[in-house]
Amino acid sequence: MLFILKKFIGGLLLPLPFLLLVMGAALGLLWFTRWQKSAKALLSVSWLVLLLISLQPVADKMLKPIENTYPTWRGGERVSYVVVLGGGYTWNPEWAPSSNLINNSLPRLAEGVRLWQANPGAKMIFTGARAMTNSVSTAEAGARVAESLGVPRSQIITLDDPKDTEEEAQAVAKAIGQQPFLLVTSASHLPRAMIFFRNAGLHPIPAPANQLAIDSPLNPWERIIPSPIWLMHSDRVGYETLGRIWQWLKGPSGDPGQ
Repeated sequence: MLFILKKFIGGLLLPLPFLLLVMGAALGLLWFTRWQKSAKALLSVSWLVLLLISLQPVADKMLKPIENTYPTWRGGERVSYVVVLGGGYTWNPEWAPSSNLINNSLPRLAEGVRLWQANPGAKMIFTGARAMTNSVSTAEAGARVAESLGVPRSQIITLDDPKDTEEEAQAVAKAIGQQPFLLVTSASHLPRAMIFFRNAGLHPIPAPANQLAIDSPLNPWERIIPSPIWLMHSDRVGYETLGRIWQWLKGPSGDPGQ
């Protein structure tokens, strides 16, 4: 129940739902109260904020410092395990397998397969519980897609019980103990994930995937026209900020090296 409540309240506090709630409140004040000036100010500010966080320079300037915490893994210490954290998914057997991995999940898996290929003999570990309305777990969906890309099932381990990152860290600790491993997740999620995994007494090697913040060339109009793509980048900032606040409220947090 606490998990569902956390997801529901957290979802409402993300930029788009929160700003829509604020706009709705402002419209209510305009239509049904005499607080016209306050309502107009509230509506104007929320509209302006929504506009700004839908622009590429604003969204990516907020996201980039989070994503740049750890560099892309380019080789180094060989490992026996590549851990790929679960993300958005569904399971429709009529689709191409990779189509079932939604948003951040497919880039995580692609990077995981790359790292698995760079570490001969390593096993891939997929984590994540079953969604409420799905018969297939997040971990199993990732395993099936990896298998479709040539990873033998004998080289895959699925951890189907964890519902969030903290539980994923605990499950990995039980599965492999103190052995070092590559930890693959979205670049924006990795700083928070590293804290959970190190607090669990593990020795993860950071391996970011799914970098979103762009500082390479773009067409000029892509930088100045609002887009749901850039709004999604701002959403990642909001999601991880809320996640770090919740992490801090639950217990020790801060620099994962401490």
